[in-house]
Amino acid sequence: MSELHKLEGKRPFSLTQLPTEGKLYHYDRDVAEEEFKALRKELREWQTRLYAEGKQKLLVVLQAMDAGGKDGTIRSVFQGVNPQGVRVHSFKVPSKEELDHDFLWRIHKVVPGKGMMGVFNRSHYEDVLVVRVHDIVPEAVWRPRYEQINQFEKLLHDTGTRILKFYLHISKKEQKARFQARLDDPSKHWKFSLEDVEKRKYWDDYMAAYEEMLEKTTTPWAPWYVIPSDQKWYRNLAISRVIMATIKEMNPLYPSAEGDFGDVVIE
Repeated sequence: MSELHKLEGKRPFSLTQLPTEGKLYHYDRDVAEEEFKALRKELREWQTRLYAEGKQKLLVVLQAMDAGGKDGTIRSVFQGVNPQGVRVHSFKVPSKEELDHDFLWRIHKVVPGKGMMGVFNRSHYEDVLVVRVHDIVPEAVWRPRYEQINQFEKLLHDTGTRILKFYLHISKKEQKARFQARLDDPSKHWKFSLEDVEKRKYWDDYMAAYEEMLEKTTTPWAPWYVIPSDQKWYRNLAISRVIMATIKEMNPLYPSAEGDFGDVVIE
């Protein structure tokens, strides 16, 4: 089940042909939510093992259209994990200092260290998405970034980082419903901006950019998963399945005791 939404190989495809409806993959929300809760409990234990072992690294990348569910995924999937061993980084518009460096500079300095789990809310992929759709840099600049990203992720992989990349696939109709829910609830106004409405006009351009990005940058060492995300309960389950399958494959182990504690007496 963890491989269900994994992209295989670099070949052209259409996002319009990939479902956004999680209900097509799971018939019972209650059953799905029970499985998700069990997986989340497991994740807490295995994340502790990863942190205690202090050797391996796991990087989770989340990309989506606005209102796609990146924040909600982080809150739900990683609820209760040890904050000492997990770092979440959100990437906004680059600062002047960041723009003075190559586009991967701000990314590389926050990738997870040994024993850590890193979660990226947006990522280096903004530099082949936003910059392309809104003509921030010319094609001669952003197009070579596909291969630069692949090589960057290969470096991370070769130095002990497992990489999981999730595109949270929602429909335009669902995005509209989520935007409206934010407008209707004053407590959610902080999550809404007029820029979101403006970006929505570029939906087709973003879909074309995402399609090429996914095609060009899914690799054996850093695969993309296209997660149907119109239903949040299925999104959480599908992502948790992949993370848990991966961390079990990594099989972090608690370190052996540094000495014989058999004769230790606590008074």
